[in-house]
Amino acid sequence: MESMTTTTDLPLARVGTAGAGGAPCCAPLVRQAADPRTARDLARTFKALADPTRVQLLSIVASHEGGEACVCDLTEPVGLSQPTVSHHLKILVDAGLLTREQRGRWAYYSLVPGALTALADALTATTTRGAAVVTSP
Repeated sequence: MESMTTTTDLPLARVGTAGAGGAPCCAPLVRQAADPRTARDLARTFKALADPTRVQLLSIVASHEGGEACVCDLTEPVGLSQPTVSHHLKILVDAGLLTREQRGRWAYYSLVPGALTALADALTATTTRGAAVVTSP
């Protein structure tokens, strides 16, 4: 016998609106949230990291001495052809996580210093400078 679940749509309270007993139902913002442009930039970077092959490639580059690897050293560990690996690396370069330097016939990739830290900081920054607290009118 199948069970049936019934849901009821309830209106969502805005941050700062009165809940039970007149108290705010939600905690106020303590820092400024991402603006639309920042959100788009973060989404592009997270989209680049949403593919397991690209996460593995980033990890392999980071694990090489000096945080730099030749594309010729990246194909075997991921089991993909050089053109496919180059495509994935281009996405990581476009997302600002890696840099590419051509040396003769081979391309070398290296981590952008501070790129991963900046990505984490964009989501966890505790600054209140310019933060807006959302309240009810």
